[in-house]
Amino acid sequence: MTAPATAASPWIRRYLTVAEPRARLLCLPHAGGSATYYLPLARALAGDGVEVLAVQYPGRQDRRHEPCVDSVTGLADLLAAEVLPWAGRSTAVFGHSMGAMVGFELALRLEARGVVPLALFASGRRAPSRQRPNADPVHLRDDAGLLAEVRTLSGTDARVFADEELVRMVLPALRADYRAAETYVHTPGPRLAAPVQAHVGADDDKVTLDEARAWADHTDGAFTLHTHPGGHFYLTEQVSEVAGAVLGRLAELLE
Repeated sequence: MTAPATAASPWIRRYLTVAEPRARLLCLPHAGGSATYYLPLARALAGDGVEVLAVQYPGRQDRRHEPCVDSVTGLADLLAAEVLPWAGRSTAVFGHSMGAMVGFELALRLEARGVVPLALFASGRRAPSRQRPNADPVHLRDDAGLLAEVRTLSGTDARVFADEELVRMVLPALRADYRAAETYVHTPGPRLAAPVQAHVGADDDKVTLDEARAWADHTDGAFTLHTHPGGHFYLTEQVSEVAGAVLGRLAELLE
């Protein structure tokens, strides 16, 4: 499937173009993350004919002058129209942490338009129906408190925190993303037709195995679960293992 020339979008980054890809993987970043987080995964998948389309949210990197979007459903609403030129039976969705929630809501919107993704890969996030009480929302903390939380998760290059100018640039996006993640409330409704594969770090205190398994309640398709060594950002160190699991599932679905 080849995207039309008019499909260029500020939301989509193709770091490695694959000639006549057998599948595409639309990748959605975590809170505070950017499209470049998925460059290692793009490299790992390109040799096997899978092209990564990495999503760039407003308010960061080359989109830093655009207003941030501070709700999961708001991001999904805006993305649905943007990704339609790429969507179809050979395109799957991969989201990490907050990105898994955006991916889930995006998949629901695509299916409501008659476009069923090949699969949803939900990484590092409990199922939408598994809410946790939060007495200390990170997005309501002062700047120091917000940055302290981000440092504990190891999802941001430590060099960012050493550069005061960079910190000022990333704070609005961080706060908006944490607000989106922490205020998201799942509304019971249709289950996905697309199959779901959940991925979780064995030492991730943000997601228990039971919370990850509950993704099975949100699909009428098949469900699989992969556990990886590491914490919340296990993906940083386990790119090859995750790529292998994704490739294996895509191969099954494309048969």
